[in-house]
Amino acid sequence: MAIRYDLWLYPDNIARHRAVEADLIRYFMERFADYPHIRLFGADPYDYDAPFNRLHDVLMARAGEYCEREWRYVPTPEQLNRAFFLAVGRSNKFVRDPSDGDPHRSDS
Repeated sequence: MAIRYDLWLYPDNIARHRAVEADLIRYFMERFADYPHIRLFGADPYDYDAPFNRLHDVLMARAGEYCEREWRYVPTPEQLNRAFFLAVGRSNKFVRDPSDGDPHRSDS
């Protein structure tokens, strides 16, 4: 199996990696705008049929295809995942359950 990830093939091309990663965040933010508010997790964060988990899977595949088509760049799974969750953190489209188990969150 050949190595395909641009980050691994060209590790010194930092400017290109950062540009693609920034575009991935923008890409995810634009895709989130297509959806109504999305409830994060819920009772079972490992429920793979939950809307958030299905959205994650679909958008990861589409983002990989987008990078290859628009940038001629193959992102690593880690780059895709990091960009996705950075976009989730910046988006106002996600709603958290009041008792999601986050000890750092104040419900006041």
